[in-house]
This record gives sequence, structure tokens and C-alpha cells, in this order.
Amino acid sequence: MRKIIIAVIALFIVAITSCSDSTDRIGNTLTTPADKFDVTTDTFVVSTRSIKADSVLSRSVYSYIGRLKDPETGTYITSDFMTQFHILEKQASKIFPDKQTIANQSGKFEPICDSCFVRVVVNSYQGDSLAAMHLTMRELIKPIEESGTYYTNFDPATKGYLRTDNNAIRQDAVYSMVDLTKSDSLRNIHNIRGYYENFEIRLNDPYTSRDGELYNNYGTYIMQQYYAHPEYFKNSQAFTRNVCPGFYFQIRDGLGVMTEVAYVQVLVYYHYEIGDLLYVESASFNSSEEVLQTTHISNNKEGIDKLVADNECTYLKTPAGIYTEVTLPVEQIKLNHENDTITSARIVFHRMNDKSRWSDIILEEPTSVLMVTADSLYTFFEENKVPNNKTSYLATFNTTYKTYTFNNLSSLINHMWAKRYTTENWNKVVLIPVQVETSASSTSTTVSTVSNEMNVNSVRLVGGSENKHVPVRISIIYNRNKQN
Repeated sequence: MRKIIIAVIALFIVAITSCSDSTDRIGNTLTTPADKFDVTTDTFVVSTRSIKADSVLSRSVYSYIGRLKDPETGTYITSDFMTQFHILEKQASKIFPDKQTIANQSGKFEPICDSCFVRVVVNSYQGDSLAAMHLTMRELIKPIEESGTYYTNFDPATKGYLRTDNNAIRQDAVYSMVDLTKSDSLRNIHNIRGYYENFEIRLNDPYTSRDGELYNNYGTYIMQQYYAHPEYFKNSQAFTRNVCPGFYFQIRDGLGVMTEVAYVQVLVYYHYEIGDLLYVESASFNSSEEVLQTTHISNNKEGIDKLVADNECTYLKTPAGIYTEVTLPVEQIKLNHENDTITSARIVFHRMNDKSRWSDIILEEPTSVLMVTADSLYTFFEENKVPNNKTSYLATFNTTYKTYTFNNLSSLINHMWAKRYTTENWNKVVLIPVQVETSASSTSTTVSTVSNEMNVNSVRLVGGSENKHVPVRISIIYNRNKQN
């Protein structure tokens, strides 16, 4: 017992003597790092101007066709589009049944298609639902290479991609967004069940292929190519190169509606037999994001130039219209606070609310706007990038306050300062209306695709060199170390 007591006393003495008698760190462990900094704020004026977008990258989830009159310029916007068709490799061997089961055969015992048509499926539209539009669908003579980069000023008709001989498909169609041949009750059922509007172009006339072979219709041409050359159907590329290079849809007449096309189908109907039973079936070839689709936009350049010259505001205008360029006062932001660290930067762009001669005309504001460094204006879209919150950001139009707000721009300012004077546009960003596609998981939603907005939208923003309103400003929050 006596030994235990001595041991406890010895340990107690060691503990006391090992403790430091220094007190210079007392309190540091009781304070947070934020207590060591002063928080300051500052604002700086930002300069803005409108710049013309002669054309934009034509890569988009949707295609566009139609013609509208632009109320701001009094001129016309026309959209045409080209599409190819997609084949999944795992489905290539199952597009049509065994050749012997096809009910209708030609004298050479070759399968015959009952009917064939192209269906254009509509995602949405702008304008008059009853406006009658006239288009022509034309056959391509050769595929447009997927490896190319195509902007909205690319026109397959003037670049030699359309088949022009007397046997080429050149099929006209008249359509509107509401099919008045259907009863009101049927249209209501379709609306309730979420059916897409669509219109069809029939291809049941005799068809002569590029190599001079005659078929009773285009569907029969596809079927007989399938049985004669199954390798042509192993994937989208083989199908495009050897069977169907694609179709071009051109507006010929009509005004008042712009149609956003979800996808296009080539439908081939046929009969086949199993035992004593006769069945009707169809094969479909669909356009999709996996194959090339291009939209060609014709816009009046003089009308756009007049709006760009208006320095009392700036514009965001689509399609292929006007962007807003923003010059950030990076030098002031950094040099006026050399010893400070930027923790937050924020800009709010306000819609012009004062009346103009177009105030009674409804033009929707772009829903989503991309801010991207000026030097990345083209490569952002060409390289299929998504916003990284360093050199590119997204903002959504606030319908309550009529604003676009860009937060967390501190990384952008620091990036520009690190790259200062290396290019002419080192301190500039551009605001671009975009369409945003997202993908969702059980825990989050992420941006998967950002493409140029192709709908007819427009908004005037406060700004410009002759701005008569409160200046556009960037608000900065700094941290300063108290020891400095």
C-alpha cells in the first residue's frame, strides 16, 4: 500500500513539472479563424455593351423550323434544319424479321414495304398555333461529316449536300401546330395524356436510289438494303454513309410560328407471317443527339445592327442575335485592396422596365444565361463544356425582381488577375442566352448539357455606354488579416 501511494505522488509531480508556464497561446484555441480578420466591402462600376452574334454553334438537343416576324426589328427570322438518323448497334440485327416471313414480295421475291412516311414530332412552339406553314423535305446526296463544326450560318443547300437530280426526294407538306382535322375531344385527350403534336410527310411514291435502282417506295428501298447489305445497318455511321445520308427540312411559305422539333422518325410499315397469322409491324429510324443535327437560321443583319448601336441599354437576343459583353474592373478590385482577400463577388443585371416602342409586344426573356470569359466564347460550346464556377457561370431569370444574378465570382476575378494582360480580352466576359439540360440522381441534380438558345427571345438590360439608370456594379466582400 505504501508503494502504491509513493507511485501516485511521483506521477503527480511529473505531471506538474511537464506543464509549460508560457501563456502566450492562451485564448488562441478559444477563438475562431474569422476573429482574426476584418470584413470589408466595396463596389465598382462595370461597363457593358451589346455585341452581335453573327452565328452560333448549331449543336442542340432540338431542331428548329418556322418563320416569325421579329417585333423589335420588323424583320423575319427563318429556321430550317437537317437531321440524320440513329441506329443502336445492339438492335441492328433485329430491325426487320427474317426475310422469308415478309408477306408482300416482289416478282424477284424481294420484300415490299406497305407504306412509309416521315413523322416530325414537336416539343414546343412559339407563335400562332393555327398558322399554316409550308415546308419542303429534301434528300441529301452525301452525309455531312460529324467531325465538322457547324454554326447556324451553315446551309446544306448552298454547300452541295442536297441531291438535285430529277429522281431526288423533294416532298412538300403543309402543317400547323393544331390539327383541325382532329375533333376537339381527341385533341383534349392527347393533351391530357401528354402526347406530342406531330405532322407527317408521306414517302409512298416510287423511289429511284442514287445508284439508279427503282423501288415502289422509299420504305421498300430501306428494307431491301437491309436484307442485301446487313453491314449497312450495324450502326448510325454505316447507315448514314450507305443508306440514308439524312433529310433537310426547308420553310417555303407561311409566317407566324417557330417549331421546336423533339425528333424526327422514318417509319416503315410492312406485313409479316407467322404460321397462318398475319401481322402488321413497323420499323422506325429516329433522329437523336447521338447523330448530327444542324439548324440553319436566316436573320436580318441590318435589324440586328440597329439594336447593337443602341448604347442606352444592352441586349440578349436569340436566335443568333445579340450578346452582352461585360468588362470587369479587375485592376481596381485587386489594387485598391492589395492586402485583402476576395471572399465574395456578385453582379446583378436588371431588365429595363421603362417603356419602349415594343412595350406592348410580348417577347419572352431568356430563362438561362451563361457568363463565360470572352476568350472562351466559342470553345465553351465546341468542346461541350459545362459551367465550372471559375471561368463560366449560370444564372436564371428571376421573374419577381426581373434580374439575372451571378454569385461567387471571386474565382473568376482571381483567375483574370492571374492571367492579366496576356490577351486583349483578359478582363472581359460575355453573357449568352442558353438552354440547359440536367441529369438527376437520388441526391443531386447536375448540369449535363449547355447549348445556345435557339428560340425567339429578347431582353434589354440596364447598361451601355449611355446608360441613364443606376450603373451596373460588382459588389465585393474582402477579408483582411488583422496582423497586417
